Amino acid sequence: MTTISTENHYLTLINVFSVNPVNQQKLVELLTRATADSVRKITGFISSSLHRSLDGTKVTMYAQWRSMEDYQNMRNNAQASPYLDEALKIATFAPGMYEVAETFLPES
Repeated sequence: MTTISTENHYLTLINVFSVNPVNQQKLVELLTRATADSVRKITGFISSSLHRSLDGTKVTMYAQWRSMEDYQNMRNNAQASPYLDEALKIATFAPGMYEVAETFLPES
């Protein structure tokens, strides 16, 4: 389960994929398979969530990793690479690495 906290010190990857709306669902399915079949089995993986834009032009992945080294190990993993290659045929992406700076809850 994704836990967003300033205390856990996880590496957060936010990856925004731009895609033609006709391929949005295909990209979601591809990223789902990649995560279920390969990525989540790699040491250091904490969680991920997929989001699709309402206009069909974006798919965003929010993923948490224990460390940058663990994330890089995933990127170099031969089982994960074919999924990325397939995604690049239908989408472009802009990944960013983040740390949680603050979190907010509603006032009670």
